[in-house]
Amino acid sequence: MDNIIFIGMPAVGKSTVGVIVAKQIGYRFLDTDLLIQEEEGKLLKNIIREKGIEGFLAVEDRVNADVNTRRTVISPGGSVVYCENAMKHYKEIGKVVYLKASFETIKKRLSDAKNRGVVLKEGQTLKDLYDERVRLFEKYADITICEDGRSLEDTVDLVLENLAVS
Repeated sequence: MDNIIFIGMPAVGKSTVGVIVAKQIGYRFLDTDLLIQEEEGKLLKNIIREKGIEGFLAVEDRVNADVNTRRTVISPGGSVVYCENAMKHYKEIGKVVYLKASFETIKKRLSDAKNRGVVLKEGQTLKDLYDERVRLFEKYADITICEDGRSLEDTVDLVLENLAVS
């Protein structure tokens, strides 16, 4: 159980914080959205368009549940919390860190959700998605780090402090 898995909304900084944390503690870094794109040979938004949301989530669940690594900082997509197999697997192989930010922060950072490959159901607003996912992030988190009002450096320091890693 020596992996670190970052969960949170799109644009919260899972990959940015993850890469820095990995460098500081000498771990590898894995962005599972890139793994999905590599395995499917398509961009996330195209997978969603072709397979629909349920089809995309099935791919996401499979790819994330198959991650077999040690001493790695893992950054899955924000929708991974809908994937029971993947989340069960992540809870078994590491510490799950929820990077939390207010809706206002996410809204500012995320100008074009659809183009980023964000899983939005027909008629669902970004606020609806935020409210729905926050409950799931809180359910799976071992550690929660609130980013609001913090610099990137402060967020990284807080993550390392909470993981008791130096």
